[in-house]
Amino acid sequence: QVRLVESGGGSVEPGGSLRLSCAASGFSVEYYSIGWIRQAPGKEREGVSCISSSDSSTNYADSVKGRFTISRDNAKDMVYLQMNNLKPEDTAVYYCACAQTYVTGNSPNDYDYWGQGTQVTVSS
Repeated sequence: QVRLVESGGGSVEPGGSLRLSCAASGFSVEYYSIGWIRQAPGKEREGVSCISSSDSSTNYADSVKGRFTISRDNAKDMVYLQMNNLKPEDTAVYYCACAQTYVTGNSPNDYDYWGQGTQVTVSS
């Protein structure tokens, strides 16, 4: 049974950092494309970053390039999202999702399974 559990969210001031973690079970992250998607109140879901299966290529939304880094630990079946220089507009619920197909973009519709989400709030 595929399961994804996010952790690491919280409240930070602008300019701060957080590292989100996604613990996978029921499959090996090495063979799946894994993405981080966020949804702010009243807004549509937005793909933030993804790491593709097979070649581990990464992709970032323009809004987070240079600030966020996605990584994967195949041995632990974990995926991380390091978020630096956070801005108030990064406030959202962040979801981890996976796809059996080779995903290179950040479309939320590409993913098959989702976690329950973790809240990130950036404010002073």
